Amino acid sequence: MATIRYRELRRQYELDGPEKTVAHLSEALAEGDLKPEDFSLRDLAEGLVPDGHEWVRDMDPRAAGGVSLLESGDGVDASAFLNVAGQVIYSKILDAYRNEAFVVSKLVDTIPTRLDGERIPGVGRISDEVTEIHPGMPYPNLGFGEDYIETPATAKHGLIVPITREALFFDRTNLVLSRAAEVGEILGLNKEKRLVDLVIGQTNNYKHNGTDYDTYYAPADNQAWVNELADNELTDWTDVDAAEQLFADILDPNTGEPVLVQATTVLVMPAYRHAAHRVFNAAEISYTGTNSATTSTAANPLGNYTVRESRLAYRRIVASGVAAADAKKWWFIGDLRKAFAYMENWPITVSQSPLGSEADFNQDIVVRFKASERGAAAVVNPRFVVKCTG
Repeated sequence: MATIRYRELRRQYELDGPEKTVAHLSEALAEGDLKPEDFSLRDLAEGLVPDGHEWVRDMDPRAAGGVSLLESGDGVDASAFLNVAGQVIYSKILDAYRNEAFVVSKLVDTIPTRLDGERIPGVGRISDEVTEIHPGMPYPNLGFGEDYIETPATAKHGLIVPITREALFFDRTNLVLSRAAEVGEILGLNKEKRLVDLVIGQTNNYKHNGTDYDTYYAPADNQAWVNELADNELTDWTDVDAAEQLFADILDPNTGEPVLVQATTVLVMPAYRHAAHRVFNAAEISYTGTNSATTSTAANPLGNYTVRESRLAYRRIVASGVAAADAKKWWFIGDLRKAFAYMENWPITVSQSPLGSEADFNQDIVVRFKASERGAAAVVNPRFVVKCTG
């Protein structure tokens, strides 16, 4: 546990200013040189607020002769304390928001956007037959045509971490940090659920050229693409091969050519974690022909896949009405970064209330830190993922 020298921190704040000091703390927290638990909120207040010892002491009305300085509006300069404490709490929220258990959030790209749902134009591809240019003839244009997708409206999610007088006076830093971690975890879990529901097909928001589509279609659905394969439990390389064959028959809607997909990721349920690693990490594979007694052995060609498991995905599949015995056999393969995205108006952001607010007078809340993020989980192109059920 690192030792924080609060007087030196105050001196650094006065010399370098708030921006550089907070940036330095942010870097130290991000790299693990400092941890949120290394800080004491009371010591921060006493060290960074002018006459901080008196400021904290006066939170006890008995010590102030019956009149609290926090309520008397005497203009206490607590900006240094608020900036540093805000960075510490932000670090704790962010760490929980990025929990390693949120698997799907790490398998899709985040696309910044300033719009509340938007129309994303696609590049109008042309067939390769017209790329030959005869002498004196103009080059063809490759621009944005009528091909487009529409992403869903974004939504804001947020929670508040309060710091009460008691938390400062009795130095309940661990309690405040615990609440901050809970806020980050709730926001991260909410985002993960929305992405998981897209991947498993519980939520369908793919809208192409003004028409709504489901994410997955089986052969019997008679749609433009087939990316759902039933009775394909993951037991050996042949099941992977069966899923890969679906990609060969999925065509680009503009050119009629096969989609240029390079499947890179496999998402499985916890019950098949070891089975998946056995299938994809085996040194060799064996194959016996249908009409042959000869068994061929070759190097395993599946080593380029990244295998991930998600307990949350399994629970969401069961919650959608699928029997647990069947849900555990579900798995997904493809390029999830091309299939799905998180359209983000702003990332996890923490803002703080001023001192002397109404909450201070009514609830003894000295300062509140508000964490929020706004975005939407979107299907970008379902042709880049295949869903398999057992």
